[in-house]
Amino acid sequence: MSPKTITIHRKPKGGARVLEARHAMGPVVRGEALVAKDGFSARYDLDRIAGIFSRPAHKLAGQSYVGKILVLDTAKGGVASAWMLAEMRSRDKVPLAIVFNTVNPILVQGAALGGITMMAGFDEDVTAAIPHGAEVEIDPGKRTIRVL
Repeated sequence: MSPKTITIHRKPKGGARVLEARHAMGPVVRGEALVAKDGFSARYDLDRIAGIFSRPAHKLAGQSYVGKILVLDTAKGGVASAWMLAEMRSRDKVPLAIVFNTVNPILVQGAALGGITMMAGFDEDVTAAIPHGAEVEIDPGKRTIRVL
């Protein structure tokens, strides 16, 4: 009989992993992370009425983004994405927060207009550092995201 390999997953000392961002805005939020090494366009990736990722090629296709913390590679799109985030807020069909490796100024404006917490600019790939489905807490004042 061959020995079994047992893998033990432990949280780092202190109970949570903390990542620091160079850019952050919005209120403190806590929730489930939807993570994908993919981009984000409010215009082309979302069904803003149903509250789901609708572009078939998107890695989060079919999943609801409402009330979730999106952790994605980069922002895509132009001015339409900015006003769409505000329109989504008017119907309560918004994510709690959006976290990016890189972001463009237009999506930052859209997040501000829509009152959505946003973080960007990490020293490591945030889509690899945060597990899909993990509970996370974002504190923009401290520019930190804690993986709980």
